[in-house]
Amino acid sequence: MAVVSMAAARISGTCFGSKIVENQCFPGGFSVRRFCSEARPCLFYSKGRISYSVKFPHAAASTATEGGNSSETDTVPTPKVIIDQDSDPDATIVEVTFGDRLGALLDTMSALKNLGLNVAKANVYLDSSGKHNKFSITKASTGRKVEDPELLEAIRLTIINNLLQYHPESSAQLAMGAAFGAEPPKEMVDVDIATHIHVYDDGPDRSLLYVETADRPGLLVDLVKIITDINISVESGEFDTEGLMAKAKFHVSYKGKAIIKPLQQVLANSLRYFLRRPTTEEASF
Repeated sequence: MAVVSMAAARISGTCFGSKIVENQCFPGGFSVRRFCSEARPCLFYSKGRISYSVKFPHAAASTATEGGNSSETDTVPTPKVIIDQDSDPDATIVEVTFGDRLGALLDTMSALKNLGLNVAKANVYLDSSGKHNKFSITKASTGRKVEDPELLEAIRLTIINNLLQYHPESSAQLAMGAAFGAEPPKEMVDVDIATHIHVYDDGPDRSLLYVETADRPGLLVDLVKIITDINISVESGEFDTEGLMAKAKFHVSYKGKAIIKPLQQVLANSLRYFLRRPTTEEASF
């Protein structure tokens, strides 16, 4: 099993099978080997960006869940993946919801462990939106919560990738379904209309940044990069994937203090400029 490396100059993959399928070349003159079975996805890192090469089984009318059960209803629920850095000081909390269609998510837990993580099922609860599966995640090497935005994005995309594999019907409701799913969304979110950015005071030592925009691969990494490029620190937060939309909430500060109004405007303008016309390199797929 290959191990994920975050080094920009190296390319490593973690895949959920063991068969070498092929060498695959990407723009820029480099190539990688895919260690995957026919129906299993691969995750690549290249030059600091997250890349996917995915092959999915054909969608069926009744979809098998990871728990081995089947679910078929007229209305497909909205898939949700929440990465919460605030609730637990020692672990990253991940919540996955897809109505009542999710099983035990054993394959998802196994895939996350292949990223070098300790994964424990925190709890499962039901409400009107369905069954919520919560995981407590730490880095296996340190036993501490995940801080690296690239690894957080890898967690998010790994979960979404498994949703697309085991529930092809979810792809029409996920932005990633356009690239990796069995059925792309019928309508994509208009980024110019959908994007909302707000910065609030949250005490003397930090501010609260809220971003809502169209989802796409690598979005979490790019948001953190834009924020830190203007010397603003990201302390903690939450990143929600809700269907085609992504909703981020970050606690941010500048030199240990809350962000003053002029810098709040710079931050909002920088994010708004970046998000209004997102571009995606071929290598990011």
